[in-house]
Amino acid sequence: MMDLLEFPAPSHAPAVLRVAGRLGRAIRGLPVSVIIGSLTLAFWIACALFGDRLVPYDPYAEDFLATLTPPDATHWFGTDHLGRDVLSRIIVGSRDILLVAPLATLGGVTAGTIIGLVLGYFDGLVDAIGARLLDTLMAFPFIVLVTMTLVALGPSNLTVILVIAIAYAPLVARTVRAAVREQKEREYVSAARLGGENAFAIMVLEILPNIRETILIELVTRLGYAFFS
Repeated sequence: MMDLLEFPAPSHAPAVLRVAGRLGRAIRGLPVSVIIGSLTLAFWIACALFGDRLVPYDPYAEDFLATLTPPDATHWFGTDHLGRDVLSRIIVGSRDILLVAPLATLGGVTAGTIIGLVLGYFDGLVDAIGARLLDTLMAFPFIVLVTMTLVALGPSNLTVILVIAIAYAPLVARTVRAAVREQKEREYVSAARLGGENAFAIMVLEILPNIRETILIELVTRLGYAFFS
């Protein structure tokens, strides 16, 4: 009986090296601003996911003998007026920011898109009343809205989400309304009406896909503002 020849198992190292080489070339081809932005985003995501393990100090521990100290080797970002480590509080607080800002933006943009679709498509009394209500909400002082919501619901992440969403909805609605009013004069909308489609189908299936760039711009813009709200 012939002995079975044993062949070494194929090595995956060359494939890994090729992938690494392609990835390196792709990264080198990116603008510096994109690389810096990606690293910054990755840092904040890591802080949000593993913040409890990354904090050097208890973010809630007060030290009245070390208040408002400047950055040093012990406290990299210094301390606040209660002696709490600022870096630890930033790392822990990033979790709430990355949770609240996207949810608030999504809620505000979704509500604003729905309102803008309805007001932009329907003329007459619906548009007139809706436009005046939007103007009223936009003229309402933001600090008063925050105070009223805090008194009614109490301080929490849900309260912040609701306040930001309510503040963003009329702004998004006005932009979407203008885009819908421009689109509804197009020939494809007239063809859909002649084809027997109802108003809901025209708004959702015909007009909405054609204003997605406008909605996406609003989403990205409002998300950036939400992180600083």
